[in-house]
Amino acid sequence: MATLSPSLLHSARSKLSFHSRRRRPVSVSAVSSRFPASSSARTISSLSVATSLEVQTEESGVKPESEAPEEEQRVVLPTNESSERLLRIRHTCAHVMAMAVQKLFPGAKVTIGPWIDNGFYYDFDMESVTDKDLKKIKKEMDRIINRNLPLIREEISREDAQRRIEALNEPYKLEILQGIKEEPITIYHIGNEWWDLCAGPHVDSTGEIPKKAVELESVAGAYWRGDEKNAMLQRIYGTAWETEEQLKAYVFFKEEAKRRDHRRLGQDLDLFSIQEDAGGGLVFWHPKGSIIRHTIEDFWKQTHFQHDYSLLYTPHVAKSHLWTTSGHIDFYKENMYDQMDVENEMYQLRPMNCPYHILLFKRKLHSYRDFPVRVAELGTVYRYELSGTLHGLFRVRGFTQDDAHIFCLEDQIKSEILNVLNLTEQILLQFGFSNYSVNLSTRPEKSVGGDEIWEKATNALKEALEEKGWEYEVDEGGGAFYGPKIDLKIQDALNRKWQCSTIQVDFNLPERFDITYMDSNGEKKRPIMIHRAVLGSLERFFGVLIEHYAGDFPLWLSPVQARILPVTDSEVKYCKEVVDKLKSNGIRAELCQGERLPKLIRNAEKQKIPLMAVAGPKEVEAQTLTVRSRFSGGDIGAMTIDEFISKIQTAVANRTSF
Repeated sequence: MATLSPSLLHSARSKLSFHSRRRRPVSVSAVSSRFPASSSARTISSLSVATSLEVQTEESGVKPESEAPEEEQRVVLPTNESSERLLRIRHTCAHVMAMAVQKLFPGAKVTIGPWIDNGFYYDFDMESVTDKDLKKIKKEMDRIINRNLPLIREEISREDAQRRIEALNEPYKLEILQGIKEEPITIYHIGNEWWDLCAGPHVDSTGEIPKKAVELESVAGAYWRGDEKNAMLQRIYGTAWETEEQLKAYVFFKEEAKRRDHRRLGQDLDLFSIQEDAGGGLVFWHPKGSIIRHTIEDFWKQTHFQHDYSLLYTPHVAKSHLWTTSGHIDFYKENMYDQMDVENEMYQLRPMNCPYHILLFKRKLHSYRDFPVRVAELGTVYRYELSGTLHGLFRVRGFTQDDAHIFCLEDQIKSEILNVLNLTEQILLQFGFSNYSVNLSTRPEKSVGGDEIWEKATNALKEALEEKGWEYEVDEGGGAFYGPKIDLKIQDALNRKWQCSTIQVDFNLPERFDITYMDSNGEKKRPIMIHRAVLGSLERFFGVLIEHYAGDFPLWLSPVQARILPVTDSEVKYCKEVVDKLKSNGIRAELCQGERLPKLIRNAEKQKIPLMAVAGPKEVEAQTLTVRSRFSGGDIGAMTIDEFISKIQTAVANRTSF
């Protein structure tokens, strides 16, 4: 497990040390379903959006503002993978909850109830469940646990299982039975009162469940089998742990994640919004959020120029036959919007940028001497998402990818992959991300391209990772049908892992678009194409940044870097002159007045302004400013305007604190 490094955070103020009520740091795993195809939840928490999460906090650093520490003790939460007992507890909790629901609501029909990374859930066809109902269900679960009923495994024939299910009038279970191919059919009984189709595993009896380590969390709507044409079910989520202390630590972590929720901070700090009059999943960047985006884009562009990329701008729509050639209409149509008729020709909003970059590559004949050819674009794409799956900046319908494509020769694959890894690290480090999880996904059963090129490309990816010195895991058979890939997950301040960077070798599109070059013998050959993204999408990455920094952005990213505060109206003129001078030196500064100084300072703190410069009569006379910094936690002291400007410019240039 990677530990939290102070270098990940931009100031002592944002160093992490999370504690439960007794101040215990925690390590947690994020929510994700084991059965993604079974049903589709209509609500998503910030915990569930991260692909995985591991938090192991340090005992140093500034504690959350709400409480002072009482005692330090590390609590590392187990995962389903590290503790079979925990997995059994969670799985049995799902069954106990289903039994409790059907006792309290006899008309409820059961469907599936798996364990998930932080607990369990069960889907029911029943009337809407309220918070009051959750309390009743938990009390009934406690009664079942107290009775210490045995969990009994039974093997039966398919015919017997069907007869029993029909007797209970459970249509969803009948459908599940039809999908089970193995024989015999296994069921688990809780005592002699309730049973479910199940392969296990479970604890031996309900009394082994630590009831004080179990909590019902929420209710969400979920379509049966994830199909919006099917019935909307009630999904009840719960969390379960091995001890009450683990539950307390997990609950505290959830509260911290809630405090950092990018949707709330986006409103509080006036960064972005989703305007429902315009449509769900369409992001409006407010002036402050736009400044941050502009800063990110400028840095991204400068870095790509340094690495010999050519930057592109391409259209948002294209004739539909382009997407037929690329294969998107055949294989990706469900994620694309309906076509539009333009003068009797069908056009399509783009879901990806790749075909555009290929068209630009094909505009002229290439020689082997031209390679590698690197092109990049901050390209906006549009993908259809169900309204129930939309989630702030993390799941949207229109977003801008930091997309790039590299066209190269076979013997250049390794060097180009290594260059991309270096570029990725260079960019991510500037945003405070230095801990990564890396996966290498290899050839699946169904694929295009010959054995030789697959082996050569896969080995090139491995060698590049090894030369880079990054540890990685191999996902055998997990690659796309058109080539092997590297996926990189960044680790944020809560140690959640977010999929952002991808490097994908493609043997398919060069073939589909028939792209070629002339080799040293004057013969036409097919180049290698590499897809590559570092940030993923600007929208999603911005959401990650907001939560990583809890909205307390480093100086170089802050939309307002300095706020100038007059003690009285008499100093307003001087403060305006200071603001003008700061702006003329490229510093994002503003004047705030009209309130007493303590309130002006409090408002600046709430808005997470990095620097405040106070001007009273003494400062005006001396032509100085008294500076307060969020990074150092208080007053820095008096300095001249030129000193203030110089310190800010140095900090911004070096991506450091003031």
